[in-house]
Amino acid sequence: MSSPFRAFSFCVALGLTGVALLGSAGRIGAEETPVSYRVSGDGIPDALAAGGDAERGRRIAADRNRGACVLCHAIPQTLARFMGDLGPSLAGVGSRYTAAQLRLRIVDSTRVHPDAAMPAYYRVDELHHVASPYRDRTILTAQQIEDVVAYLQTLR
Repeated sequence: MSSPFRAFSFCVALGLTGVALLGSAGRIGAEETPVSYRVSGDGIPDALAAGGDAERGRRIAADRNRGACVLCHAIPQTLARFMGDLGPSLAGVGSRYTAAQLRLRIVDSTRVHPDAAMPAYYRVDELHHVASPYRDRTILTAQQIEDVVAYLQTLR
């Protein structure tokens, strides 16, 4: 793919992610007071909520209004009709990363890759250009994070 087209695709996907997340009433701004977590190395070893559900996680990842993962990642197991290619394919991600590593990448991917374009799904501090109704709120709940982690672990 040519560089100008890739840059254009990135801008379109990022814009669509913002529209999808802002347009999904009740989904963005999920938790006003996130649970605290501890980062250890390149992961968050402790679950944010009890027991993730892989099927719910698959639905969140495929849902363009909640997780919106398929806007930037190919996830063949979701059977989504159109998937992005700006981020890496998530096929086999469960065999490449531990649950702790997956959790950190979803919570705040910039902790691992400082220039990541992926939204911080569970970070509320030091964010810029956030509309006031969404300030100090997470995109996904702690339970939704654990559901997505459970799903991604099944992708081997």
